[in-house]
Amino acid sequence: MRLLLVEDDVVLAEGLKADLSRAGFAVDVAHDGVDGEFMGNEVDYDAVILDLGLPKKPGLEVLKDWRKQNNTVPVIVLTARDAWNERVDGLRAGADDYLGKPFHVEELLARIDAMVRRRDGRADASLEVAGLRLDEERQEVMDAKDNSHPLTGTEFRLLRYFMNHPGKILSKGRLTAHVYEDEAEHDSNVIEVYVRRLRDKLGSDAIRTQRGQGYVFIGQREDKT
Repeated sequence: MRLLLVEDDVVLAEGLKADLSRAGFAVDVAHDGVDGEFMGNEVDYDAVILDLGLPKKPGLEVLKDWRKQNNTVPVIVLTARDAWNERVDGLRAGADDYLGKPFHVEELLARIDAMVRRRDGRADASLEVAGLRLDEERQEVMDAKDNSHPLTGTEFRLLRYFMNHPGKILSKGRLTAHVYEDEAEHDSNVIEVYVRRLRDKLGSDAIRTQRGQGYVFIGQREDKT
């Protein structure tokens, strides 16, 4: 999944980006409200972490403008721990959740996961689809025969996106946008390489090529040999 972090504290932003990347997210960073609002409108992010105290344009105004433009991206607002009024204002402006500073990264990760699960209509914290079970902490996948397959960071992000959208045609462009960070080289041909690697681990029919359109995640059957 691809996240946008809008935070003007450069040291905090760099630390959070590193933590989120280790957790399997592709993360873009903006340090002011103007850049953050632009990036949030230009890219189809899976979620946004938005500080309210931003230079150039306050985070609350950024959020309000996103919602006015029907941008429904899930948003967690960061507030001062005791600023209850900021939390209320953020939720009224369209935030999906809030987190007070300072916070533990583990809580942020849990809130991101819960927020995305609500968006996807998934009640269970585990991700099990079509005979596969994805362990998000260990970044590995269990197949229909309970064999464990370790995943690289890119393989993990790609498979998680497939499993969140089973049976849907996903173009190379859409997959690239949700797997790679902004500064990464967006070569859609790289997606073919990682799809092939996932097929090597899960079976050639786990991901079907839809010629001229992209890929469809099929998964595995329990009786798969």
